Amino acid sequence: MKIAVEGCCHGELDKIYETIEFIEKKENFKVDLLLICGDFQSVRNKSDLQCMAVPQKYQRMNTFYKYYSGEKSAPVLTIFIGGNHEASNYLQELPYGGWVAPNIYYMGYANVLKFGGVRIGGLSGIYKGKDFTKGHFEHPPYNEESKRAAYHIRNLEVFRLKQLTKPMDIFMTHDWPRGIYDYGNTSQLLKTKQFLREEIESGSLGSPPAEELLMKLQPQYWFSAHLHVKFAAIVQHKAPEGEEKITKFLSLDKCLPRRKFLQILDVPHDPQEPLKLQLDTEWLSILKLTNHLLSLKRGSIYMPGPGSQSRWEFKPTIEEENRILEDFGGDLCIPDNFQRTVDVFDPNEGKCKVRPPVTMVNPQTTLICTMLDITDPNAVFLGQDSSSNILDVSGEGACDADDDDDVDEDETEIDSEPSFVSFVDSDQSYSSLLSSSNADDSIMSLGTAGDLSIDNRDPVKELSSSILTNPVEISLSDEEAEFKAIMEAQKKKESAESPKDPNVDEEDEDDEFKAIMSAQKEHSLSVDPLVGQTLRPLTQSSPASSDERSDTEVTRKTNNLALNTSKRADGSESEDSPQSKKFKRRNQQIYNSELGDEETA
Repeated sequence: MKIAVEGCCHGELDKIYETIEFIEKKENFKVDLLLICGDFQSVRNKSDLQCMAVPQKYQRMNTFYKYYSGEKSAPVLTIFIGGNHEASNYLQELPYGGWVAPNIYYMGYANVLKFGGVRIGGLSGIYKGKDFTKGHFEHPPYNEESKRAAYHIRNLEVFRLKQLTKPMDIFMTHDWPRGIYDYGNTSQLLKTKQFLREEIESGSLGSPPAEELLMKLQPQYWFSAHLHVKFAAIVQHKAPEGEEKITKFLSLDKCLPRRKFLQILDVPHDPQEPLKLQLDTEWLSILKLTNHLLSLKRGSIYMPGPGSQSRWEFKPTIEEENRILEDFGGDLCIPDNFQRTVDVFDPNEGKCKVRPPVTMVNPQTTLICTMLDITDPNAVFLGQDSSSNILDVSGEGACDADDDDDVDEDETEIDSEPSFVSFVDSDQSYSSLLSSSNADDSIMSLGTAGDLSIDNRDPVKELSSSILTNPVEISLSDEEAEFKAIMEAQKKKESAESPKDPNVDEEDEDDEFKAIMSAQKEHSLSVDPLVGQTLRPLTQSSPASSDERSDTEVTRKTNNLALNTSKRADGSESEDSPQSKKFKRRNQQIYNSELGDEETA
């Protein structure tokens, strides 16, 4: 099964689909699924633009509205998570996931889905410590604070994802797991993105909750975006002797010419499973069991834990999962029940009055909430649900306007309520036992169809600078043998005393660095190899990561750092900090040879 992975979309659906079509014709295969790692920008009309926390120059309609209206149709099934550049009012209509347009599916705040037996998880948004423990209090119309808080991840979704026990094949987040840069070619990353140096050296780059999920879920693949750079890494997890458990991490750039924004993977799937999008019984059970933990209050809400008087583990039993399956009539295929809820942008109308965004109840959310008997936040905000105990009634809500705006009946297009049961196909069987273990890694990474920059390198093999001459012709077994050889070489280097690098001075090889590396191996990645300190718990706020940076700010900061890195204020040449030396030395020890320069943004 061919899966295409996109970095940041930024509303450029036409260009992404055109690029995929170009690849399909050139390589003579069909892409089965497209995964987009955030900043999707599902803008339907000008009202949606008011709900995006971006500078005005980036508030553009782009092309999504054509897919929402039906003018165009997505040529490949598309699944995406939310980022920090989103029309949050639309995505908040679908907190548990749903179709934003025909053949384009949003995963909601968090979700687990199946496609062809491949298990795909996702977490939308970015991490901000100040909002992590709050309830989902935001809803349209937003003020400037709530417009941003709406895309910050919450401890509820992270808590729910931690209840998962079944193997995960693919997981997506918009921002990177904290510390992931330590498992790839960090020096090459800093050549491309110099402004990240300070956060990397302080250990603050990335999301602490995503880091915990990475170590807990240990998926085969982890895809991210956000920092607008292609970066690959390998995380080796603790496993029983004789076994190997790794996660292949890949982050991609945004959709622009000459950028590495798209990667195509050949992922094995269960041939007994249909290539249809399906819900996951374990995840549905967790949603149902933890519904009482949902809060719509602005104040902090803490998840239960050991020593709590109430239940604090919600790993579903087989009986609980079977009851979910029965409730859905034995069929977890997601029905094609997309419905428009607002008017669509018309480029021929010219200037017209922009209506303020309002809270909407989406029929897809109504359906899933009815099936699971869980709470629809928007129904609560509109007074259509009596769950007032989870609602912020203190007058400290996020909205400047009243919270009880009614739905404008003229804007809705709601037909009779669909049902999962009505879509049952009795000939299909949807029990999946697959957890892909030997997926072929990549085929190519491209720019837009009009200006392609083909990269025939496997992102994982980039770590050992092994370049594929023709990846399409390489068999799965050959690639796996080479990949295992790479990993074996890395393990030998970590376990044995590494020989001195000729490029490193004798005096730089200090005992502290050796102790850090030894502790990392012994404690299965529970020690930050950069600073040698125990990783911070989630209850502490991490310094703000690289969210909400505009391209102009990034360029300015990069230029300033480039000018100031080589010289001190007094004009003398600067030297690398001890931490920088350590982590350069670490990369030199792990990787046998240097990569060629990747093209920079």
